[in-house]
Amino acid sequence: MKKLLYLFVSLCFLFDLSAKEFPKYLWFDAEANFVRFSNRDTIRYYLDKTKETGFNTIVIDVRPIYGEVLYKKTRLPQLEKVGKNEVKRDWDYLQFFIDEAHKREMKVVVSTTFFTGGNPVTRQGLVYSDKKWASKTTLQWTPEGFKDIKDDPSKVSAFLNPSHPEVQDYVLSFVKEIVENYDIDGYALDYCRYPDVQSDFSSFTRHQFEKHIGKDVKNFPEDIFRWENGERIDGPLAQEWFEFRSQVIYDFISRVRETIKGIKPDVSMELWAASWYSALYVNGQNWASQKYNPYGEYAWASEDYYKTGYAGLLDVFLLGTYLDVVWGMDNNESMEYGIARGKRLIAGDCLMYGTMQGTMKRENLADAAYICLKETGGLMVFDIVHIIERNAWSELKKGIDRAEAEMK
Repeated sequence: MKKLLYLFVSLCFLFDLSAKEFPKYLWFDAEANFVRFSNRDTIRYYLDKTKETGFNTIVIDVRPIYGEVLYKKTRLPQLEKVGKNEVKRDWDYLQFFIDEAHKREMKVVVSTTFFTGGNPVTRQGLVYSDKKWASKTTLQWTPEGFKDIKDDPSKVSAFLNPSHPEVQDYVLSFVKEIVENYDIDGYALDYCRYPDVQSDFSSFTRHQFEKHIGKDVKNFPEDIFRWENGERIDGPLAQEWFEFRSQVIYDFISRVRETIKGIKPDVSMELWAASWYSALYVNGQNWASQKYNPYGEYAWASEDYYKTGYAGLLDVFLLGTYLDVVWGMDNNESMEYGIARGKRLIAGDCLMYGTMQGTMKRENLADAAYICLKETGGLMVFDIVHIIERNAWSELKKGIDRAEAEMK
């Protein structure tokens, strides 16, 4: 026994376990920083700022909503135009970030949007340049009737249909090539969901749903829900429909995990989602543990909805507490409340890191960074563009330093 105790103490000394450094992520959005990071010296400068502020990990977005990419080892089209801004690189954006981050002893998590295919406002991107994918976008059921999402400028992106096997295989193809070809520490799944409650109501998805419930739907889509004066009225099959969509996303995330771990088992599989759990059923996004059953608590939840909870498939869940208020366990719009709820619903199935938005009230930035580190397994700040434009580095450093001083 004494020998084991001595060994443990020696190992603690050797690896300095008492000084464990928590993961601290700063997100680098592709679209918002498209022009800024066309210059390699600028990237170096801001990686230095990131390191000096206390971050030890960067999240590099290399496939934004356009469906085009910012890495060279691929057959996919390169992202060269965002709005009116055009940038053509003769160097590999992702590889450069990896090389420079590693020089600074920082880890790299890569992020891609999954089912996005173009910008409906500017009509730029994959589904507007490739006829094959133009036919795989989601069909919306709106108060005005059926509408293809690629023709709806009110939407953030022209989503491909997550239910379609060709779409899923396409997404897995770029997951595979990134993990195979780049030395990354983690992969963050973004927009791995349906766009909203209005999508997808194509005949293809209808047949999938009918197979799921084992019967034909006589009145589609009214048996799922109908619109009255712009308000959604759920029908008799609403619960089963929301369960079906969440099952589609669960099954796909299972495939993503199998793909990543089959290539590099040590690459961490991560996913960001908003902390307001009860609103995300419309996106097929059940980030909870299967130990948590919302049936009876929420009218939209079926008896088996809990089986679609995908926390157990992740290594890290990035809890999106993008809220202005930090403190207040009696306020469901506070970060403190959201983090507590996240812990309860995740139930230890994976690590959970608190995340915050750089646009929140300036006076709350330090406290937000502090509570994420104190109450969860790590911190993620979105996005570097906000920190640059507001010159808010010192506020984040203050929160990080405070939390780490208390955790020593």
